Amino acid sequence: MALLETKNLGITFGGLRAVGNFEISIGEHELVGLIGPNGAGKTTIFNLLTGVYLPTEGDVIVDGKSVVGMKPYQIVTQGLSRTFQNIRLFKDLTVIDNVKIAFHQQMKYGVVNSIFRLPFTRYWKEEAKIDKEARELLALFKMEHVADNLAKNLPYGQQRKLEIARALATNPKLVLLDEPAAGMNPQETKELMETIHFIRDKFDVSILLIEHDMSLVMGICERIIVIDYGMIIAQGTPEEIKNNPKVIGAYLGA
Repeated sequence: MALLETKNLGITFGGLRAVGNFEISIGEHELVGLIGPNGAGKTTIFNLLTGVYLPTEGDVIVDGKSVVGMKPYQIVTQGLSRTFQNIRLFKDLTVIDNVKIAFHQQMKYGVVNSIFRLPFTRYWKEEAKIDKEARELLALFKMEHVADNLAKNLPYGQQRKLEIARALATNPKLVLLDEPAAGMNPQETKELMETIHFIRDKFDVSILLIEHDMSLVMGICERIIVIDYGMIIAQGTPEEIKNNPKVIGAYLGA
């Protein structure tokens, strides 16, 4: 069974059909790229998959279950997490608190416990467990030394890593990365490529990423989906995609 499957997925804004007949299937442990020109509908597709937008047609199936109509936080509990094109951290919170927030679905203590924080209650036991797991996650990204810093004080590359770490804290089966290399210098991009391979293997997740850096896409993706005007125009291996006349004409250029 596919981890993610879409059937005839589409959305119309007024008279504009932004995405139409979008059908993909992503299995376990896959690393797939989603590319296309600016305005092709890539982020719109991510918003459809994660419940930010409600499709006007079609279905989104995560691990065998339709998630159309679910709220984004409900879709997260089904095993689908994401990062954003524009970094969306809680910048006035610490690095560790940004990660701990993503453990919310694991917290079982009630409102009374969280307000009064009485000794020897479930609140303290669960908070200690979450704090430990969050710090272990940061250590995997070599960020444990900045755990108590404010997120807004991190360098750009580390903010990107923190957003990925927060996505992984939800215990996903599939992670959607929206232009993770945007704004990075070549060295940061190289480190990001290593990070993406690392999280795929370490956490045994599948990854679907949007990216304009073709060296990154061609270097790490096993399969690539190309869209233009909200429609799939090609799918295949990196070698097949870079030699596809439709892709060259619409996006890569001669």
